[in-house]
Amino acid sequence: MDRLIVKGGQQLSGEIKISGAKNAALPILVSSLLSPHACILDNVPDVGDVKTMYQLLSVFGTTTTWDSNRLQIKTESLKNNEAPYELVSTMRASVLVLGPLVARGGEAIVPLPGGCSIGSRPVNLHIDGLRALGAEVHIQHGSIHVKAKRLKGAQISMQPSSVTGTENLMMAAVLAKGVTVIDNAAREPEVAELASFLVKRGARIQGYGTATITIEGVEALNDREQHHRIMGDRIEAGTYLIAGAITQGDVTVHLTSPELLDNLCTILHAAGAKISKKNESIRVKMNQRASSVNVTTGPCPKFPTDLQPQMSSLLSLANGVSLVTETVFENRLTHISELCRMGANITIKGNQAKITGTDKLSGAPVMASDLRGGTALIIAGLAAEGETAISRVYHVDRGYECIEDKLNTLGANVHRVKDNNA
Repeated sequence: MDRLIVKGGQQLSGEIKISGAKNAALPILVSSLLSPHACILDNVPDVGDVKTMYQLLSVFGTTTTWDSNRLQIKTESLKNNEAPYELVSTMRASVLVLGPLVARGGEAIVPLPGGCSIGSRPVNLHIDGLRALGAEVHIQHGSIHVKAKRLKGAQISMQPSSVTGTENLMMAAVLAKGVTVIDNAAREPEVAELASFLVKRGARIQGYGTATITIEGVEALNDREQHHRIMGDRIEAGTYLIAGAITQGDVTVHLTSPELLDNLCTILHAAGAKISKKNESIRVKMNQRASSVNVTTGPCPKFPTDLQPQMSSLLSLANGVSLVTETVFENRLTHISELCRMGANITIKGNQAKITGTDKLSGAPVMASDLRGGTALIIAGLAAEGETAISRVYHVDRGYECIEDKLNTLGANVHRVKDNNA
């Protein structure tokens, strides 16, 4: 396994081109199971989770052709309906294959999924929704078994709202008989991106981007080869903006829809950053120590949980006391103990972190426990005195394309080494 060595104290400055969104690419890749016809996807990020997903899809008969960040993908026929544990155990998003497999092939067997250790993220919403659509569902020997001759439209209420739950059930309902209505559906832009792509392929979906999505099932998707460009990654963009702010730098990210980061920009502005937006870019400029702010995560349109750990790093150096409240994942404060190893003054009570800003952080050996928490440690290392060695960066590689190269183009000093002790 690799480690990242971050030498702190460099003020970041420059521009960054944002990669395609992992969280948009994954469900779109999975949706290839719904049709025998090919599609071509551009701006697909070359990250660990995407590589795992196309390995998983190949088990079912999907063929893919890579050319830089362009991917041609098709599933002429389903050759298997059972997902291997060794792939599913590494990635929570693998549960997304349930809906498409049963919708097209009538059966799916998927081990209970793994991924980041940030909370239980139960699959009951997926199971209950598939049952509402008429499927027979059992959990046996650690796997979810789903069967249905043909799914039938239903009224489904998501409690609580779930991104992968909404995506899974939306894909399942595309080929169901009748009309499906998903209430309290996830409103995240990646969900709308999947719906937009499915509509291109002949699905009948209305209301995506709102809390109520209506799907009128069709017999089959159309036979036209579709081209689609994956949206830019708003979480990656937000990460680099926070990196610019914590180093009191001047960083511009190029993102097609900058309004997707309005919540973050509001928080950064309150912390003392100067924010300027153009049609397809956001610039953050910070020339002072950040001011304390309170942050509460929540489903879209609230502050994204995937940017909470990075904000915690920034606030650990802020002037004053900040409260960070995590309402989405119960274990998404695991990075806090590692920040404290670097000198942060943070106490945790339940789902809330009380962050008393300190004058400085000190480089230290730390360990990434999940994707976004690992990124938070990199950001902290950028502003810390001395050298920070971050192990288990495979978590970060799951969702960030060439993170050290991009940071170094901004003036950071980050390099990768083999961890012989891992």
